[in-house]
Amino acid sequence: MPTTDSSPTPLSPLAPIRQADRLYRELLAPEEVQAVRARMRAIAEKTVAPHAASIATADERTDGFPVAVFDALAAEGAYAIPFPAEVGGEGLSHPAAASAVVMEELAYVSSSIAAVFDAQCMLAGNALLLGTDAQRQRWLRRIVDGSVVGAFATTEPDASSDLAPQTLRTVATRSATGWLLNGRKRWISNAPVADFAVTLARTGERLSMFIVDLTLPGVRVGIPDRKMGNRGQLTADIEFDDVELGDHEILGEAEGQGLRQALGTLTHGRIAIAAAGVGMAQAAFDHAVAHLSTRHAFGKPIAANQHWQFLLAERATEIENARSLYTKAALRLDSGTTAEPEAAMAKWYATRLSVDLARDAVQALGGLGFASEIGADGRPGPVEAIYRDSKVGEIYEGSNEIQKWMIARQIFGRGITG
Repeated sequence: MPTTDSSPTPLSPLAPIRQADRLYRELLAPEEVQAVRARMRAIAEKTVAPHAASIATADERTDGFPVAVFDALAAEGAYAIPFPAEVGGEGLSHPAAASAVVMEELAYVSSSIAAVFDAQCMLAGNALLLGTDAQRQRWLRRIVDGSVVGAFATTEPDASSDLAPQTLRTVATRSATGWLLNGRKRWISNAPVADFAVTLARTGERLSMFIVDLTLPGVRVGIPDRKMGNRGQLTADIEFDDVELGDHEILGEAEGQGLRQALGTLTHGRIAIAAAGVGMAQAAFDHAVAHLSTRHAFGKPIAANQHWQFLLAERATEIENARSLYTKAALRLDSGTTAEPEAAMAKWYATRLSVDLARDAVQALGGLGFASEIGADGRPGPVEAIYRDSKVGEIYEGSNEIQKWMIARQIFGRGITG
């Protein structure tokens, strides 16, 4: 598989001032989480930002997976942050909140790399936390040190948000030696380079999750999808044709727990995607502020126009709200209570905001905002990739329509909303 290990290109012509450092007052996140943010920002600027532009404009099929950046994050210990010490993790008191700020800081410079971290840690890794000790020691330790790439496979061609047993077409049936797995998964992040996939399948009338080694006979991973954005986050189909699995490859102690395991894992994912939305929104905001403050038209800075003053005031307030929402949801998860409705609120609010702010930034920067590369000097456009990357946040790990439905359930109850 080709890799995007080309010569690094600067993320933008001029790195903007981090407006969050001036406008945001951290009153929710514990000190250990704030320390993780500071450390992750330095790591992202050193290991991710130099490659971000080339990753954002790559071709998934010819440029491939950003191996150099993946390995650099492993060397910095980034994949250890979400996990307990007994599997080689950092053993933080607030792992969900710490993971969320990792996602924000990564997405600020590269949505693709944040998405890779999400699939590796928030999905595959957190699913493995629900496994047996043997499963955690075999697979999760290697997630933590970055020696394997993980995937999380629930979505199918005809099943995504609806994971009811009657909907799934991937089926595991009993065999003389264990299980035979058949079916097809779609849009599976990291699939083209993954070593294993935690896979949801129907077992009789219920669902179970299996840890599937992707080198097993009968497994076929398709060619990478070509996407509008998040081009460093490779996705592809995974097909299973009579793949032989043992009982020890069922996630956890027994079959039939798959739906609960999948939904619990996806709660971590929703908070992570909310944090990524905040990262992209903040990056777009910072570029817009920098350009509007320094670009002159009709004898004055563009920011002297009240339209932009009022719009950016509104957006600053929305970023504040979005960051506080995902932080509160993560802290609730860390406390051992339900993260709803905050997780659903954070996911739809932050991802919608990232799309809105990316569009605003393109408009604010004009031609510079619309350009992916400046012909005169080869510089990448500052915000075009954010515009392309941000949209998927409203779609994956539970579409925003599903998030609103989940919030409505909290308001009206299942008896009314279904």
